[in-house]
Amino acid sequence: MDSVLRFLVFGDQGQRGRMLFTLDKHTGEIRVKGQIDYEAASVYKLDVQASDKGQPPMTTDCRVIVKIEDVNDNKPEIEVTSMANMVPEDSKHGTVIALISVTDTDSGLNGKVLCRLTENVPFELKPSFKENMYSLVTKEILDRESVSHFDISIIATDCGEPPLSTRKTLSIQVSDVNDNMPEFSHNPLELYLTENNAPSASIFSVSAYDKDINDNAALSYHVLRGQGGHNDMASFLNINSENGHISALKSFDFETLKKFQFQVVATDSGTPPLSSNVTVNVFILDQNDNAPVIMYPLSSNGSAEGVEEIPRNVNAGHLVTKVRAYDADIGYNGWLLFSLQEVTDHSLFGLDRYTGQIRTLRSFTETDEAEHKLVILVKDNGNVSLSATATVIIKLVEPKEAFAASDVKSAAKVDEEDNVTLYLMITLGAVSVFFLVSIIVLIAMQCSKSTDYTSKYLQETNYDGTLCHSIQYRSGDKRYMLVGPRMSIGSTIVPGSHANTLVLPDRRRASEEELRFSTRV
Repeated sequence: MDSVLRFLVFGDQGQRGRMLFTLDKHTGEIRVKGQIDYEAASVYKLDVQASDKGQPPMTTDCRVIVKIEDVNDNKPEIEVTSMANMVPEDSKHGTVIALISVTDTDSGLNGKVLCRLTENVPFELKPSFKENMYSLVTKEILDRESVSHFDISIIATDCGEPPLSTRKTLSIQVSDVNDNMPEFSHNPLELYLTENNAPSASIFSVSAYDKDINDNAALSYHVLRGQGGHNDMASFLNINSENGHISALKSFDFETLKKFQFQVVATDSGTPPLSSNVTVNVFILDQNDNAPVIMYPLSSNGSAEGVEEIPRNVNAGHLVTKVRAYDADIGYNGWLLFSLQEVTDHSLFGLDRYTGQIRTLRSFTETDEAEHKLVILVKDNGNVSLSATATVIIKLVEPKEAFAASDVKSAAKVDEEDNVTLYLMITLGAVSVFFLVSIIVLIAMQCSKSTDYTSKYLQETNYDGTLCHSIQYRSGDKRYMLVGPRMSIGSTIVPGSHANTLVLPDRRRASEEELRFSTRV
């Protein structure tokens, strides 16, 4: 008997069956000859016909159903259905970034897929109500200034044996929002500016930085103006709004202004704009721009000239006069040195270099001239020294004439001292009058109080109420009372009272003695 394999065709399954299976016509064994794929077909139906070799041949038919068992031979597939490549850094928690679907053509556990993120990122996967659907959402606050770009790896793994997995990387850029104010490197700033600066020239520059980008980091500068008064130095400053260069509209003078401060505001171009300010402390530095001014000697016409008369009989070291000068500058620029520029006789007079005192170097002789001219040079110690000169005419006179001149000067000095004394006496008198008036007012206020208040200090039956002011105190066994100018004490006065201090009888002690006497009885 021969066996013949015959297929029934259901759609294209019969054709696929012939390609995958073969039948041994003698033994009836069905063998696989192609690649079996469960995902292509899970069941094959084979119609087998067996026939003998008789005449006529007899046949019979049967159907062989081949069920394919699934194995885990397919990796999961990840598909991103919707995604936002740019995520604002101010996105709220739970903002959806992407929608992800996962598929696995295997069946059963081989087709069950689990998804996760590999890195520690501020995002998470949340499963959807549909199977194998996930949402990629934010789980933390984003900060573009810390991390501006994320590469998120998603791994999908099935539950087969062995498990198969797939990785997909999503690239997400964090977009900037205006959440950072401009910042200055130091606050406050210090500017040391030499006086006599050129007007409209640049004197300083400020610079701020912003952690944001693009328009959010585009900065502009302006000086914070005050009320615009005379003391508002900011009104004399101008700033370039783009680069922060500051220029002064006037020349500053150290002698009239030592320091001042102003504020610069930096504002970004974001929406809404953010700003911050910095305080600039300006210290004006001194320049040697003031020549010494002679204070003494000074003539009536304003020139630095003077005449000094000294007796001929003075000894060496006698103080003739002192040249006084003043320099408005400070430091070395205002440190003055004195020197003799011109002198009639170098052996007669000496000049102290630092104090300006002119003293005799020796005693005068009959051969010395009666008049000597000294020209004193006063100069400062600036890099470029400035100087002034004073002329002193020294006349040698006989002692009587010198004493007369001295008396005239002394009288003028006494007049000045008398004037000062008069002013002091007037001031002292005014203070004394004010003090007396204050005392009288206080006494009047005490007299205006009620007799009940007064009586608690003086509980005497003979008191007629004319005491203006009284204060009682105790010292040892005696009581004392300080009273005002008007009093009528009567029986309260006891021996030992004097002036406005009264010794009062101690009623407490008398009561104790009466108590002792009654006890004895």
